[in-house]
Amino acid sequence: MKFKMRSCGMSLIKYILFGFNVVFAISGLGILIAGAVVLADVNEFNHFVEGKVTAPPIVLIVTGLIIFLIASLGCFGAIKESPTLLLTYAVLLAVIFIIELAVGIAAAVFKKDLEMVLTNSLQDSIKRSNKEDTMAWDNIQQKLMCCGVDNPADWRSSSPNKTLPASCCRPQYIEEASKHCNDSPALGRDKYYQEGCVGKLKERIDKNAVILIGVGIGIAFIQILGIILACYLASTIRQERLK
Repeated sequence: MKFKMRSCGMSLIKYILFGFNVVFAISGLGILIAGAVVLADVNEFNHFVEGKVTAPPIVLIVTGLIIFLIASLGCFGAIKESPTLLLTYAVLLAVIFIIELAVGIAAAVFKKDLEMVLTNSLQDSIKRSNKEDTMAWDNIQQKLMCCGVDNPADWRSSSPNKTLPASCCRPQYIEEASKHCNDSPALGRDKYYQEGCVGKLKERIDKNAVILIGVGIGIAFIQILGIILACYLASTIRQERLK
């Protein structure tokens, strides 16, 4: 009777772990998609962030792919009732968990200096104002509806030609940029964006960071549960085989 109860209990854990890994594999694909969406969003402004904020979503994409593969190993190990495969699965989950934790800590540390890094990058770009910088500024100012680093005055004080670019103008006035919007503060104040881009860019990055943190925390709890289940099942299988 005891043997049957143990066997039934082991089978239950085996199928629970199998079902868990199916969900885990799907969550891995979810992480991959979330990372890709965030990467596509921040990559638009990569000229200013110089790859510093693209690292976390890239790590998330790679992690999602690895999780999918590890979950497949966990499913195979559970069905085959292989302690070796199950323990390998648990170790790999633990390694991924440590990597995620390290990336999270690094991102939290970098977040403190993010605004200063962005400000310096934007200021340097205004001072250069070459063709590549101009295109990047036109993109960020039109998409985020901002002008300059902290305010439009940055263009008049730091840029080589000391005038606002047409991309600082609101869409309805952009055609007359050369007449009023960008050459006369008195006439154009209501026609161009007043907010600086550093705050808007930081807000955009912070929004994406919340998505990454939320997904990361959710997956971390799932991983811990997977490690516990895999170790328990591997231990149970070994004990049954020794009898």
